[in-house]
Amino acid sequence: MHIGFFDSGIGGLSVLKEALQLLPSENYLYYADTRHVPYGPKSREEVRGYVFEAVDFLVQQGIKALVIACNTATIVTVSDLRKKYGFPIIGMEPAVKPAVEKNKKNHKRVLVLATELALKGEKYRSLVAKVEGRHIVDSLPLPELVEFAESYVFDESIVVPCLKEKLSGFDLEQYGTVVLGCTHFPLFKAHFNKILPPHIDLIDGSLGTVRHLKNLLEEKGLLEMTGDGGKVSFYASGILETDTEKLNKLHALLR
Repeated sequence: MHIGFFDSGIGGLSVLKEALQLLPSENYLYYADTRHVPYGPKSREEVRGYVFEAVDFLVQQGIKALVIACNTATIVTVSDLRKKYGFPIIGMEPAVKPAVEKNKKNHKRVLVLATELALKGEKYRSLVAKVEGRHIVDSLPLPELVEFAESYVFDESIVVPCLKEKLSGFDLEQYGTVVLGCTHFPLFKAHFNKILPPHIDLIDGSLGTVRHLKNLLEEKGLLEMTGDGGKVSFYASGILETDTEKLNKLHALLR
């Protein structure tokens, strides 16, 4: 059986990339809900419906575990998904806790970048409230990066000026860590590094999520240790992706 990966679009490839390295003997089904991306501006009810429809489809294909490789979808649906299904379901959350721990001693602030819906959610507010007592966490929605990624726009001449404008209201010297709280955002790490001061760390939750996936598979006796793994089948809102040019772009992002 396969491991299912779900995202509103191609952002979850940043998580799948880590899985292919850490769990090379596994095979994967990747579902991008391209019909409804982006999720950030949509209502919780809309997102919930899209996610459950996608997961029902993946279950029909035969999966033994599921990674909700989308922070927004995790916030809206992961608790209900776990109630409905018996297989391991791993979600994403912004890496706020390690960012706060990292900056306790250096008296720097933390900036969390995510989608608007994720930052508005009670789950995110609760996460921040649990880990920070000094009010050092700020947040900023960056829907533009989701739009760029879904259009395969990675040109520095377009992305970097956008990031400069969005971050212009922040004194970056005050910050020690920037949290990439949407799985689309790690696709732009090189662009962030062009404009952020060298003392700022960029972190995301991809590797931690995949390590958690591996641990759960081991606990359940579901971990594939040998075999011809590393195969990925891509679905776009329930349709198997067969376009060669599109598949080449997707695989390029996994390298």
